[in-house]
Amino acid sequence: MALKSDRSTLQTDISFFMNEAATRGGVASISTGGSGVSLDNGAAVVTYGALPSGKVPVGILLNDMVDIDLTRQHLNQHKDEVQKGGKVSLLTKGWVVTNSLEGTSPSAGDIAYLGHSGNIATSDLSNDTTDADGSTRVVGRFMSAVDQNGYAKVFIDLPNTNL
Repeated sequence: MALKSDRSTLQTDISFFMNEAATRGGVASISTGGSGVSLDNGAAVVTYGALPSGKVPVGILLNDMVDIDLTRQHLNQHKDEVQKGGKVSLLTKGWVVTNSLEGTSPSAGDIAYLGHSGNIATSDLSNDTTDADGSTRVVGRFMSAVDQNGYAKVFIDLPNTNL
């Protein structure tokens, strides 16, 4: 489990689909965008990007994405599972306790960046020199250091207004 139940949800987004199996607690990025409002547009897809370069973070994944045979078993509603290709809930503002972390141990107050494969990093790992505006992949701030189990409290504030 990459996301503990300790969280404060101030704002969520339900306008994206996800076409891969994934564990909740990581930072989802736009894979392809829909048009207009895109609330039921299957082209609005998020992913855990392997590389943060060029990716736009949109929120923390709040569902477990699974790829199971629904003719043989049911989705586990207690785990908030969603079938691959389904609509996902993304936390855009609030705080979470997650172990989807990458890099050195953060301190409370450090800036949280989009890392590899949806992880939250302690530094900007994008090495992106193609952004004309010089923007970084800031997703929020660390509100604690990492505990003995590898979890840290992170305040998420997306979309990033620090561009």
